[in-house]
Amino acid sequence: MLFRSWAQVTDPAWPDVARVPDHVGGTHLVVTRHALVRQVLADPVTYRPDNALDAVTPMPVTALRVLAGHRFRLPPTLANNSGASHPQIRAIVADALHPARVAAQRQWLTALVRDRVARLGAALDAGEPVDLYADLAADLPLLVLARLVELPDAPVGAVKEFARAALELFWAPLDVDRQVTLAAEVGRFHRVLRDFATTGGGLAAELRAAGHPPDVVVGALFFLLVAGQETTSQFLTLLLHRLAGEPAVRAGLRTGEVAVADVVEEGLRLEPPIVTWRRVAATDSTLGGTAVPAGSSLVLWLGRAGRDPAVVQSPDEFRPGQRGSRRHLAFGAGAHRCVGDVLARMEAAVVVAEAAPLLDGVRVVRPPWCPDNLTFRMPDAFVVRRSSGAPA
Repeated sequence: MLFRSWAQVTDPAWPDVARVPDHVGGTHLVVTRHALVRQVLADPVTYRPDNALDAVTPMPVTALRVLAGHRFRLPPTLANNSGASHPQIRAIVADALHPARVAAQRQWLTALVRDRVARLGAALDAGEPVDLYADLAADLPLLVLARLVELPDAPVGAVKEFARAALELFWAPLDVDRQVTLAAEVGRFHRVLRDFATTGGGLAAELRAAGHPPDVVVGALFFLLVAGQETTSQFLTLLLHRLAGEPAVRAGLRTGEVAVADVVEEGLRLEPPIVTWRRVAATDSTLGGTAVPAGSSLVLWLGRAGRDPAVVQSPDEFRPGQRGSRRHLAFGAGAHRCVGDVLARMEAAVVVAEAAPLLDGVRVVRPPWCPDNLTFRMPDAFVVRRSSGAPA
């Protein structure tokens, strides 16, 4: 279950808390119920975030040497920070992603998406296949994030490769050769971030001005490039794929009977890009009647929590606006709730509003494929083509 949990979200056999072994002999407590997942996320004293970024496959010495050669360090900053520095770092990042600043990007993003949709529509009309991941969704969140926090001027392709390499290196089951290869990719880009942390403006300058050392600045940038843009491009792809199979929802969008915001929330509930998250028990406790010894690794099944029938009226149906739809935990909860939720929602709303019509009259040539990963879906493509006889 651990590495393709999105394929088992509807399996009724799972208990509220289950002990599950991993591929290297470790044991985890998988928490499946919405109320229990939320309880853990809301209690950072009993259930600490310290293991959130630990490598799922322990790093061999060869990979560690590669990282050390690039002076790679990742001190606790955001997702894995249970220390006193977390509130201030989070507040600085949250200010960079303030709702007012996000809203100011909407017009620019809408124009960009509209232009891409027009070109993709013309390609479909000409009988060509189009990849809605590569040609629409892949780089949009990165382009917006770069405007908001003044990211380093690195090629988009290089940033995307780094982000996906980091998601694989820290959250996938891997062999040694692959770990060494990924360590080299992540280490090389870490150098870019380290240089930027000492000279860059925007968010980097704000963190420096608050007295945070370069390693903390690098850690914040590292996490933003992974969680602040890669997960959103994944979600856009997964949501568009889901909408391709929901003609009634698309019809409702056309007539205005279905709200774009409700579609986004149902997408977050049913197709979250982050399907699990981790915590470690700081003390002995009990969760849903199950003993949780101190030191236990907890895997919080966010994807399954979104389908909890105690919360959602029709848990396995895509019904925008239904009772419980917005109570998903796609952005987490508590002190470490995602600071980019407003940004992700805005980007998804723009893409749904502008790109959903592309899905009318098409057939899926290649659905998104997602590799083994504890936490992230990481779809690689979504190719569609105009159906024979469909109106242009």
